[in-house]
Amino acid sequence: MIDGGQLFNQATTVSLLHVAAGLGLVAVGQTLVILGGSLDLSVAYVISLSTLVAAETMNGSDGALLPAVGLALTVSAAVGLLNGLLVTRLRINAFIATLGVGLLLKGYLDNGYDGPAGSTSPTLVQTLGYQRIGPVPLSFLLLVAVTGACWFALTRTRFGHHLVAVGGDPEVARLSGVRNERVLVVAHVLCSLCAGLAGIYLASRLGSGAPRVGTEGLYDLESIAAVVIGGTALAGGRGGVIGTLGGVLLLASIDAIFNQLEVDAFFKQVIRGAIIIAAVAVYARRSMRKAAI
Repeated sequence: MIDGGQLFNQATTVSLLHVAAGLGLVAVGQTLVILGGSLDLSVAYVISLSTLVAAETMNGSDGALLPAVGLALTVSAAVGLLNGLLVTRLRINAFIATLGVGLLLKGYLDNGYDGPAGSTSPTLVQTLGYQRIGPVPLSFLLLVAVTGACWFALTRTRFGHHLVAVGGDPEVARLSGVRNERVLVVAHVLCSLCAGLAGIYLASRLGSGAPRVGTEGLYDLESIAAVVIGGTALAGGRGGVIGTLGGVLLLASIDAIFNQLEVDAFFKQVIRGAIIIAAVAVYARRSMRKAAI
């Protein structure tokens, strides 16, 4: 039998926080687009692309670290810009638009790569990949910083207020002078930047670029699940990144516990699904009560 001390010893805690760092970066970005009433299903492919761009540009050299990070984030932002323009200018449903962009990236990755490529900078591996302060990985502190920055943007800036307004009621927001299209495009760019940052982190853990790391990790669906569990409405207009961080930690904790208990992978997914359904049901019930008042 495994007691609580064994379940949450330092090694398990470090592993949990590493998992939370990768998923959390994606989920925080996903929160932004969902708050605006949109969605991004291309994040898993952006992650994979980012690992490859970063690792191939670095090619094992510390001297190329900053250019590689900059290029990976630029490419990620370009994907987000494309998503945003498809959703706002061409009026394509966000589900279809981002899924289509994701499939385009999938085609490129499948045709261009058979396996790992490039080599990550040793400095990046040692710092972002494995360095920690006590039991807290540097990568998790990066997640906290990104979450804090997004929280500030959502609660203390005009962009944040406009984003929530667009998600709550686009027509009312437009009549109030909000430039809906610009707000949603910025949200999509920020979402892809967060996915690109997650890709750079995963490259630091793996030591190379990985064309399927995003899809194998189910980061698209997992990030949406974390957002929903954290209390953000899928319809937009209500929620926040702090709740999302809580959802990420919950999912990471479930993974850590089930891995320690060697629970069957299928059963693990069943439990995850049940938690997501329960979270959505609780939110729906609260919404109905508020509507009735």
